[in-house]
Amino acid sequence: MNKAVAVLGTGLMGAPMARNIAAAGHDLRVWNRTRDKAEALADTAVVASSPAEAVDGADVVVTSLADGGVVDEVMRAAAPSLRPGMAWLQMSTVGIAWTTTLGDLADELDVTMFDAPVLGTRKPAEDGELTVLAAGPPEQRSMAQPIFDAVGAQTIWLDSPGEASRLKLVTNAWITSLTVVLAESMSLAEGLGVAPQRFLDAIAGGAVGAPYAQIKGALMIDDDYPTSFPVRLARKDAQLVLEAAETAGLDLAVATATARRFADADEAGHGEADMAAVRRVV
Repeated sequence: MNKAVAVLGTGLMGAPMARNIAAAGHDLRVWNRTRDKAEALADTAVVASSPAEAVDGADVVVTSLADGGVVDEVMRAAAPSLRPGMAWLQMSTVGIAWTTTLGDLADELDVTMFDAPVLGTRKPAEDGELTVLAAGPPEQRSMAQPIFDAVGAQTIWLDSPGEASRLKLVTNAWITSLTVVLAESMSLAEGLGVAPQRFLDAIAGGAVGAPYAQIKGALMIDDDYPTSFPVRLARKDAQLVLEAAETAGLDLAVATATARRFADADEAGHGEADMAAVRRVV
């Protein structure tokens, strides 16, 4: 059954997700703090002037925003038009503490929150091939699944709210660290007089290789970083990993170094470049 869906946040990930939701036949309305980004979707959606206007009459609300504080602010602004029991798909990466806080907010607003961050960057988002990590009430999954199907190639359902965000942090630890290690390996190759492409060729297709290394490695060789996922958000995600590790009583040396590298890249002016631009500060 087609649904009325409000997407709050139409940035790098939210915009392509919104397009795929509309393409799946759902009635779409969108809002973004910078209205121009929402206006780019005017051919497929009703562009709202406020969060409350966007969610008015919606069956499902999707949040795809920068961090937990922004999600909290926007959902409180939407509150006057929320209906009891409506589904809120919280698809932003916000970390453990904010997921708990937003769950409390959902109870306060009398809506059903699904903890549902995604794996993937701009291209998978455009192609509707994200992986959705989802946790929410089993009896109400039928409200959320059609939207997850529109934006993703698969949905991995988890048992309890918060578990999806915890799994997202684990995957982010892997991805951000892999990017920094790749940058350092490319630098080591150059330092030893080995062409970085030779390194990529050596690991291609083997057990120690990864398609991700080929994609990001090519950007590093060209020193050209069209944004698939920006440094500033990789910095935020790496910091969320450290906060989660502290909560778990863990001292993760690689994650700590990774967060420092992304902070360096952001502070060096590469915040809007693709996360592979961490190569410039290695």
